[in-house]
Amino acid sequence: MTNIKMNGMSLFASSGIGEYYLDRAGVNVVVANELIPKRGELYRKIYPHHKMVIGDILDENVFSEISRTAIENNVDFMIASPPCQGISVAGQNRSIEDMAKDQRNYLITKVIQMIEEVKPSYVIIENVPLILKLKLLIDGELATVEELLNSKFKDTYNVDFDVLDTSDYGTPQVRRRAIIRMYKKGLSWPWPKKRNHKITVYDAIGDLPSIEAGEVSPIKWHFGRKHNESQIQWMKHTPTGHSAFENEVYYPKKKDGTRVKGYTSSYRRIKWNEPAPTITIRNDAISSQRNVHPGHKLSDNTYSDARVLSILEIMRLTGLPDNWRVPDDTPEILLRQIIGECIPPLLIEAIVKEIGEKNNESDESIL
Repeated sequence: MTNIKMNGMSLFASSGIGEYYLDRAGVNVVVANELIPKRGELYRKIYPHHKMVIGDILDENVFSEISRTAIENNVDFMIASPPCQGISVAGQNRSIEDMAKDQRNYLITKVIQMIEEVKPSYVIIENVPLILKLKLLIDGELATVEELLNSKFKDTYNVDFDVLDTSDYGTPQVRRRAIIRMYKKGLSWPWPKKRNHKITVYDAIGDLPSIEAGEVSPIKWHFGRKHNESQIQWMKHTPTGHSAFENEVYYPKKKDGTRVKGYTSSYRRIKWNEPAPTITIRNDAISSQRNVHPGHKLSDNTYSDARVLSILEIMRLTGLPDNWRVPDDTPEILLRQIIGECIPPLLIEAIVKEIGEKNNESDESIL
């Protein structure tokens, strides 16, 4: 499809990973918003030409500054990633009605208000898949996000949604995200086609040298995070694709030697021959879910790389380039957090690229 050319805005932007390739898809982000200062400040360093409004979008002054900037710049595209803690923390432990009472889930109403004021032609709202089942208590009645959007915009926008896996669109990581798209009546916006071939962990990071915990390589962002000796021993004796909990001798133990109780998704090496599992916000912890390097079998039957993935490795597995525009002095944990919470940018690029030349010609508001 022919690339579009229009100005855009990003709400709940964090440090802007999801929008990293929007420029080559034809969208120039002119204003963004983030609540957490350290993430917003990092956004400013990565995107020095974007206006970043740091603050709570629930604050009228913050909201007005974002809206005013968007209107003044004829913004015609919006991406919004409202925080999903109120949904994902629930997981399988809270009812839909309980989630409806969680105020963190009502930030979607500010997205709706912004759409009403700015009137962009194209909108992406992304979140965890459970958002599609979430019911919000609006005017005394429970309504899904889809029902809420359709009731507000049925006369002016097409509203559709799907759950997409990032590994189907060029990212070497399995990450399922709910994508809600809104586009003005009279426009078209096809869904992107899945790629025929998935990129594996080996494809993405197989060329990087082995490093052990605490070891620093000469390659930028490729260093081994430190772990304690017991954890290293457990993982050295854990084969590719397996968990240390499966070991007969070198399994996770307490100080008194008794076995640690846990799931085999923990202390687990990922596999070389398939996309990586979802990278979580706790990708710094070797005991967390499926985030230990696959390793290589050594001559003594142990396995190399007894550590969590390096920053460079999780960058590549998220679809970010080695020369990602992030300052050298950025704290490791901050990088791990924003990568663990992001939507991989190649998926957003694939979706936006489907906005075609005909739409570009038919809508006078596009720059």
